Amino acid sequence: MTDPGMPAARRRDASATRAAILASARRAFARAGYDGAGVREIAAGAGVTAMMVNRYFGSKERLFAEAIASYMAEPEILTRTNLESPDFAARIAGILVDITKAGATPLDGFLIMLHSSSSERAAEIGREQIERHYHRTLTETLGGDLAGERAGILLAMVAGVQVMRQMIGLSALAHADPDDLAAILEPLFRQLLAPGAATDPPVPPGRDPDTR
Repeated sequence: MTDPGMPAARRRDASATRAAILASARRAFARAGYDGAGVREIAAGAGVTAMMVNRYFGSKERLFAEAIASYMAEPEILTRTNLESPDFAARIAGILVDITKAGATPLDGFLIMLHSSSSERAAEIGREQIERHYHRTLTETLGGDLAGERAGILLAMVAGVQVMRQMIGLSALAHADPDDLAAILEPLFRQLLAPGAATDPPVPPGRDPDTR
């Protein structure tokens, strides 16, 4: 709630300054990770002083957490539309293949986590944000047996494809036909999405599933 006694221009300036700092932080963390991005660099990118950064966010840790949370508020894959779609598995597979295609720019949120993973504190902050946002939402959507574990494996698969196809450039994935990759991924995602899939016993080769 804004202070009715505060001039409108001042409120707008404060909001704009905060947004500029956050935008600069997102760019810096995506480029250099948590340890590589300094508060002075972030401040310079926003056109303010380091003191202003601390005034608005309190610390580099809090700024990092907000930068991650801001990306998770604008998901590329785990959108509400996708989560509620009956063809969720196909949507995830298609979007994941498309955003990791040759020449595509890696998502900044993904780069922030990737470049910050060597920092113990950054990894802790990242885990807290992922569990609070992506994992919680996905777990609630999946429901059923072992929903949390299934949600975690799904997130790991999405991140793994991004790393191996887009960052490492594994030939089998980087140069694969997009339709082939989507066709392989879709049933894997569908199995994780099925409430009973995690607890159904495996079917021995050659045996009818209905006679298990």
